[in-house]
Amino acid sequence: MYELISVGENTWYIDCPAKIGVVRVADGMYIIDSGNDKDAGRKVRQIFEREGWTLKGILNTHSHADHVGGNKYLQNNTGCSIFAEPVEASFIEHPILEPVYLFGGFPPSDLRHKFLMAQESSAKPLSDPAFPKDITPVPIPGHYFGQTGFKTADGVFFIADSVCRRETLDKYTVSVIYDVKGALATLDLLEASDAKLFVPSHAAPTEDIRDLSSYNREKIFAVKAFLLEICSGGLTFEEVLQRVFTGFGLIMTFEQYALVGSTIRSYLSWLKEEKLLSASFEDNRLLWRTVDG
Repeated sequence: MYELISVGENTWYIDCPAKIGVVRVADGMYIIDSGNDKDAGRKVRQIFEREGWTLKGILNTHSHADHVGGNKYLQNNTGCSIFAEPVEASFIEHPILEPVYLFGGFPPSDLRHKFLMAQESSAKPLSDPAFPKDITPVPIPGHYFGQTGFKTADGVFFIADSVCRRETLDKYTVSVIYDVKGALATLDLLEASDAKLFVPSHAAPTEDIRDLSSYNREKIFAVKAFLLEICSGGLTFEEVLQRVFTGFGLIMTFEQYALVGSTIRSYLSWLKEEKLLSASFEDNRLLWRTVDG
């Protein structure tokens, strides 16, 4: 764990629970994401010291705590800059926004912990003039608000959480998605990419992403089909969520209620926009119902 692996003349990744990219460009050394907490940041710093490198900046793919948890430690100890898409930067600077978004109101203490709230750090937008010009940011929407991939001059594409590994999908089926339409578009984008190597955060690097992206697409459509089937008679959101947890063998906790719940709301919204579900208010309840035909 935390092994530095070379994947190009000027590109590496650190093998850890959420892979951390390392890129050398003309103006210095950058990392892509920073791990889940200050211990991850400390290990990154130790690797840089061992290699004789100086950390110039952090490029965050998105603001989930397992990707930005090392930000504050590294920024405080190295003075490095942090860059992120503007909405993601807001969440990085104000971590309380994550559980607020997931819960839909002031979050209970069960959701205010480091798994959902990294320590705050200061981030610049990707449009800032100081952003390294030898690294190409690529919008890869779906998983979160402004999730962004980064492609290096070596042709290595760090694709964050745009795909899940097969084992995770086999176990849970439902992966965390903010924008289902965007997630499907991102899978298409990945399959059309000319990248030499794809590095997902939670799956093995691969030269050919098509098999994994196809499997992710299959699971999205499996959730879609399940929702359309169970909503034939009209269900409230809580009824939908209970059937999702039961149907896919999930275990309800505060974290899973928030994460899976926000994802299922995104599915319901997407299916309504696609005119496959209707939403109506009956007896002071919002009911989701499959559209006939």
